[in-house]
Amino acid sequence: MFNKYLMWFFNLLVLSVFCFYLGLYFMYMNFCLFLEYNLICINSLNFYYVLIFDFKSLLFVSVVLFISSMVILYSSFYMGYMSISSNRFLYLVLLFIFSMFLMIMSPNLISILLGWDGLGLVSYCLVIYYSSLSSNLSGMITCLTNRLGDIGILICISWMMSFGGWNFIFYNFYFNNNIFILMVLSSFTKSAQIPFSCWLPAAMAAPTPVSSLVHSSTLVTAGVYLLIRFFDNLIMFNYLFVLMGLFTMIFSSFCANYEFDLKKIIAFSTLSQLGLMMASIFLGFIDYSFFHMLTHAMFKSLLFLCSGIFIYFYSDNQDIRFLGGCCNFLPLTSCCFNISNMALCGIPFLSGFYSKDLIIEISLFTGFNLIIIMLFYFSLGLTCCYSFRLIYYSLVSNFNFSPLNCTKNEFSFMGVSVLVMSLLSIIFGCSFNWLINLDLNWIFLPLTIKILSLLLVFLGLWFGFELNSFNYLKILDYYFFNSSMWFMLGYSMFLTNSFFNLFLNCYKILFWGEFYLTLNMYEYLFKISTFFQLYLNNTISIFMISYLLWFLFLL
Repeated sequence: MFNKYLMWFFNLLVLSVFCFYLGLYFMYMNFCLFLEYNLICINSLNFYYVLIFDFKSLLFVSVVLFISSMVILYSSFYMGYMSISSNRFLYLVLLFIFSMFLMIMSPNLISILLGWDGLGLVSYCLVIYYSSLSSNLSGMITCLTNRLGDIGILICISWMMSFGGWNFIFYNFYFNNNIFILMVLSSFTKSAQIPFSCWLPAAMAAPTPVSSLVHSSTLVTAGVYLLIRFFDNLIMFNYLFVLMGLFTMIFSSFCANYEFDLKKIIAFSTLSQLGLMMASIFLGFIDYSFFHMLTHAMFKSLLFLCSGIFIYFYSDNQDIRFLGGCCNFLPLTSCCFNISNMALCGIPFLSGFYSKDLIIEISLFTGFNLIIIMLFYFSLGLTCCYSFRLIYYSLVSNFNFSPLNCTKNEFSFMGVSVLVMSLLSIIFGCSFNWLINLDLNWIFLPLTIKILSLLLVFLGLWFGFELNSFNYLKILDYYFFNSSMWFMLGYSMFLTNSFFNLFLNCYKILFWGEFYLTLNMYEYLFKISTFFQLYLNNTISIFMISYLLWFLFLL
């Protein structure tokens, strides 16, 4: 049988390499290509479909295409290319990649909305891929939360009609605060910032390759990329949005330290890094945020791919308390899993170090107060804490699963994808830093402050080790509070539940016309229809009984 997965893997890989070299060429030549196609003109409004090719869009597209190619190669074994639903899964992933391409390459709000809505709809279809009650509920939460961001973009489109066009790169100096707030709202919903964070852990009901592509490096970074592309100079409400990004980091790190679901822990770590990107954008470090977005995409996709192998080999089990001894049964995957976790912590000379450590150190030179700096470093320690907790439960602790669990061959298409991604998780940060040559600043710090990040990394590792022997029964309420995302899902559904209860109570108050004309009429019609249904189903019996009664009457 022809393997479509391998064909699309090769095509996307070639496109990724081509876009990467084209992006480097555009950057070195300081060149930008702007393509505009006039669809229709209504009065003074011109509806254009616009594509922009510059180094940021091309490099981001190359990273998205490369991760997509690795995920499709991984899925050819994980999802089974010969299964009945394999074509449906492949086409959904390709539709998602196409929607992501439309969103990245568009500097026009109309064309951005096309890709933005496509991302939301295709991600909903991928979340409910495994049809079950929990998957449907997760898909509903994901879809409805992302629709809030669509509302913000739609209002901005109507607001910009007075400009005569929607090419926002030409109108940066004419925007008022309302358009800025609406675009930040759209970005916060797509990138799952507080108070819209509950949809990302719920979306882990999707297959693991979907989580690796959609919920780690592409869909959730769409909001970050929109702010990078939309505003060159963020000058309004910076302090408030920096605090929201930092609170998202700390909130997600606390929740990850009290979670036992493998995929949800990685989802919380994605939330933490998204908060770091948002905070760096509102501090004014847009290039650093873009750099961290690309490096984070590499090692976070690797983390999801390794977790998928663990889930596959442990018979669909996602509880980390049963995943002990992975280094004995899956040595290659365990090594790659450790690489991605250490890159997430910002261990020196891995990919995450070159972007994450840079953002934290450059934040020392901002005009914000000491609280902002303390929150940055505190979130760094919490990241190392839950990362080492995850390593301990899955790799170091004893084997806690069923002894009858059958072992499988580790090296397959999944192993090839994981090896390539782990190689890039090691070298991508430094090599990309040398290649893109962004306007980075020299940072001179005292030795005590310079080693503060490294000290907090080791302190986080120690606290993560101590959490493994912690008795949660003594603080059960605190554990439930953190493992349920600070009851954020209840807050998100509070308004809906309030209106639902209001209408339930109104239903009990009956008007006399409603009583006689609706409820009683319904009962009468129901009885009449039941009588005729019995009559039609028993015509022969009724005929025989009538004949018998007539015969008895004659006697």
